[in-house]
Amino acid sequence: MLTTVQIMGLLLAASIALHIATITALVARRTGAGAANAVLTGAGAAATSLGLYFAALAAYH
Repeated sequence: MLTTVQIMGLLLAASIALHIATITALVARRTGAGAANAVLTGAGAAATSLGLYFAALAAYH
């Protein structure tokens, strides 16, 4: 069972990943990438940030 602090940490990580994905997609779109490429770039950035977060979390514990 997850504690309240763990749930809040996961929600914070998901929120930050969503913001990173949105900003990355908007920047990619502004630089001339197509909509599909911009979405894929944003999704890749979100996946990378979540991967780094969970790797740091695993290293901490």
